[in-house]
Amino acid sequence: MKILIAEDNLTHQLMLKSVFTELGYDPVVTGDGRSACEIMLRPDAPKLAIIDWMMPGMQGVEVCRKIREAKFYEPAYLIILTARDASEDIVKGLKAGANDYIIKPYNVEELQVRIGVGRRFVELQTMLTGRIKELEAAQAQIMTLQKIVPICTYCKKIRNDNQYWQQVESFITEHSQTHFSHSVCPDCYQKHVLPMLAEQKNSQNGKLTAENS
Repeated sequence: MKILIAEDNLTHQLMLKSVFTELGYDPVVTGDGRSACEIMLRPDAPKLAIIDWMMPGMQGVEVCRKIREAKFYEPAYLIILTARDASEDIVKGLKAGANDYIIKPYNVEELQVRIGVGRRFVELQTMLTGRIKELEAAQAQIMTLQKIVPICTYCKKIRNDNQYWQQVESFITEHSQTHFSHSVCPDCYQKHVLPMLAEQKNSQNGKLTAENS
């Protein structure tokens, strides 16, 4: 999983990169707030981010605010790092859109645990998003099959949205996960199959009679 490390202090930056690389993350590193914001607004942005409050270009709280204003379908989990420990600063950071707040100097193990919480949050969110998309697709299929469908009185073909006429089986397969296995019902067996078998039998008997005469 990708993780953004936005930290302008080179020593802290390298240390964080080393720690999270060892934990199996894929660090994306920057020391500039504006660059961090640009990275987090990309379609392939990391879902986890550690953002320092004081950075050149743009402060961390402003980066969080810009990310939240984008209103992604799957928002990232943001952690602010800062030496500010006043209650009003913590409130300001959380109001800007941060999910968590860690005061410097921080304990590396605590940071790892907090990132682990963020990872579980992201994974659960991704799972729920997938379920929602599945439900939306199922609902769309139901709505398609519930609408009024033009069907030919004689051949029973169905007219689709592109004004083409399709066999019933083709239309239903296209708009749902249903697949057909052809068989013969008892009524049609009596009406169509038995007369056909009788005709074949009479034809064969006729050929045998002709051959024996």
